[in-house]
Amino acid sequence: MTGGARHAVWQSLTARRAWNDPSAKATSAEGVRVHGADGVARLCATSGLWNVPLGYGNAAVADRVAEALRSASYLSLFRSSHTYAEEAAEALLDITGSERFARVLFSTSGSAANDLTMKLVRQAAALRGRPERTIVVGLHGGYHGLTYGALSLSGDALGQTVYSADRRGVRHVSAVDGGAQLRHLFAREGERIAALVLEPLLGSGAFPLDDDFLAAVAEIRASHDIALVADEVATGFARTGPLFASSRWPVAPDVMVLSKALTNGAAAASAVLVSAEICDLFDRADAVFVHGETQAGTPASCAAILATLSEFVRMDAAALAGRLAARLDGALARIGDHPDVTGVRGAGCFRAIVLSRDGEPLSGEEVAGVVTAVRRAGALVQPGPSCIQLIPAYVYERAELDELETAVLHGIDEAAA
Repeated sequence: MTGGARHAVWQSLTARRAWNDPSAKATSAEGVRVHGADGVARLCATSGLWNVPLGYGNAAVADRVAEALRSASYLSLFRSSHTYAEEAAEALLDITGSERFARVLFSTSGSAANDLTMKLVRQAAALRGRPERTIVVGLHGGYHGLTYGALSLSGDALGQTVYSADRRGVRHVSAVDGGAQLRHLFAREGERIAALVLEPLLGSGAFPLDDDFLAAVAEIRASHDIALVADEVATGFARTGPLFASSRWPVAPDVMVLSKALTNGAAAASAVLVSAEICDLFDRADAVFVHGETQAGTPASCAAILATLSEFVRMDAAALAGRLAARLDGALARIGDHPDVTGVRGAGCFRAIVLSRDGEPLSGEEVAGVVTAVRRAGALVQPGPSCIQLIPAYVYERAELDELETAVLHGIDEAAA
């Protein structure tokens, strides 16, 4: 081991040299603030990892989880079901507001749910009599997680070569060319493609899908027998405006992947909503879907889902998000006047501040320096490609947003200096 203090926890996504900063070690959290080991309570502008939109320490969610742990500490979904999962699944189907989805598969994270989905769409193609359809298409710059399958599907550079991620059954196309690469790919390999997986707004950098690209998606969906998957792990539950961002697509998805805000951060949970058409394929063949996770759909995680959905209604979280988004517009307009800011993008409460220095986009190391400087100024923000990202909880007050604006500007200045 290298010298210095012992670190029992292998800290994710950072090099060993960065592990000694007490400002980056949390001790507790409440509302929209995270308390650090250095004694400072910082504004959280990341909603945890997009997953705490109602603020830290929501009592209703905590109480319902505690009740489930006392009444049924663990129940499995392996070759069985339980009432907690049934109730949560019904609630999730109800909130979609349509008859599009008929069944829910539970998982433990967005990454694991995307792994599950890649298996599901390939088996669905086989059940249609097209076993040769094994390719799954994602987007350049898209992010779907870091488990082995999700890593292959992600279009970011995330060490796929180092980890020998198997990408033989995956293709990536641009989302910023009006669908030209997408059309070309389907003209060349359309008979081998099982599914197209899209984030409505790319999680790495907050790039929205534009109307021209979505029109190409609708065209492809109409002319090819594929499954369309909406990865709403980051965008679901009013993060970008509507309850689900894919509801604005010109064609409805066959599968929708949810996580993050699903439990307000209280449990490791995700859910895959599956269309009636795909469910019918499995039902007619009496086919078994070979997937399961020990901690998927436990009573505690289902209780967290149900409590979070109830709190969304009680708090009118969608309206809170809409008001915060309008205030963010003003703050970002002022931040955009900074000479190192070359633009802002995103939607709703999911925004990116694009940065440059001396006319050149910031490198990953330079962005990390800005993130650190903003943390020293009193706020936590998320790094992105040549940008920092703001994903605040919907319960931000006006004074807290003003404080965040000040911290971001101070951080940009300090990093530049």
